[in-house]
Amino acid sequence: MKKINRYSTKTGLWALAMALVCIIGSCKKNDGYNKEPVSTDKAKPGVVTNVQVKNFNGGAYITYDLPNSENILYVLAKYNINDKTARETKSSYYTDTVAVDGFADVKDYEVTLTTISRANVASDPVKVTVHPNTPFYKLVKPSLTIATDFGGVAINALNPNRKDLGVILIALDNSTKALEVADQHYTNTDTISYTVRGFPSVPTKFGVYLTDKFGNLSDTTIVTLTPLFETQLDKTKFSVYKKASDSDIGYGWELPYLWDGKTDGYSNGWHTQPGTGKPLQCTFGLGVLTQLSRIKIWERPLEYAFFHGNPKNFTFWGSSKESPADVVLPASASVGTVVGDWVNLSNYRYPNPPSGLQPGFTNGTDEKFVEAGVDFVVPTSAPPVKYLRLLVHDTWGKGDVTHLMEVSVYGKPQ
Repeated sequence: MKKINRYSTKTGLWALAMALVCIIGSCKKNDGYNKEPVSTDKAKPGVVTNVQVKNFNGGAYITYDLPNSENILYVLAKYNINDKTARETKSSYYTDTVAVDGFADVKDYEVTLTTISRANVASDPVKVTVHPNTPFYKLVKPSLTIATDFGGVAINALNPNRKDLGVILIALDNSTKALEVADQHYTNTDTISYTVRGFPSVPTKFGVYLTDKFGNLSDTTIVTLTPLFETQLDKTKFSVYKKASDSDIGYGWELPYLWDGKTDGYSNGWHTQPGTGKPLQCTFGLGVLTQLSRIKIWERPLEYAFFHGNPKNFTFWGSSKESPADVVLPASASVGTVVGDWVNLSNYRYPNPPSGLQPGFTNGTDEKFVEAGVDFVVPTSAPPVKYLRLLVHDTWGKGDVTHLMEVSVYGKPQ
């Protein structure tokens, strides 16, 4: 057995410990940034030259030649985009262009360019004039319309460049007797189309305008409109109107559960029987002839959100007949198509998960969206109906069954 030299081992450990102390002692506290100046050269840097401007919608690209110096850190552009907002834009030493944007109007604006050194010393200012093209919020404004709708007003606009815009609705407040903000809708879709509800059916002064991400405001369109009367139909008057082409019921989820007021994932709803080969459809009576405004549905929530048998693409058909005859409806038809006693009220697609996640990987935000229910607007051109037939074309799970928790129907009874 080899004898251990305890003295040499102890000496080695001591040397190692002292080395660690030296290393630790030589370390400096890191405050997350370097307090030393980037450069000690305090000389004023030269200015940019050969400045040129290329305008675009709401802004401009400014190109230039940098002074011949390795001590330059960036070029700073300062400018006012409207009568109350100042902006700054920086462009690094490695590029010859700075973009300035957010301008409110089509007119001359002054931009001040300064070269900043690595020692944070600014050059003399160079002033340049830009003349932006029409900003996008002003391009969209002429297409912005506001019109009477059931329970409120319908707002539409075209935003082909898909810019971030806010649509602001104001309405006369009876308590303050002033136009107050009633709704704010932010979007970057190419087509803006939605309805703001909750207003009585009396003449009301409304206004609507656009804003962009820079806080610029368009002019306001002021109108006086009378929202169409809308009420939720009495569900106690709903009735099953089962016909031969309707789906068989599965798992005891009978059709009346579709209007029992329960939207949680633990109660029964309407559920079809798998494997029957029949269309995924149901038919029920409303109890009163009604000019429909919208139909609100609650899909099955929790782990079924955007999954399993929840409808994805579907159509509501309607009939005004007292006893509409059964008919096998086409799998695809345009709005307004009449087949027997039934008319296509509209074709719908349930929205994608608001989180942007793929179905099957949804989160709590998506579940709350499903639990809140979704409105599907019925065109004002649709005729009054007394019966509804829901025809589901496909589901999120792409299976041969479908299910729903609840349906509410709104409109103006005749």
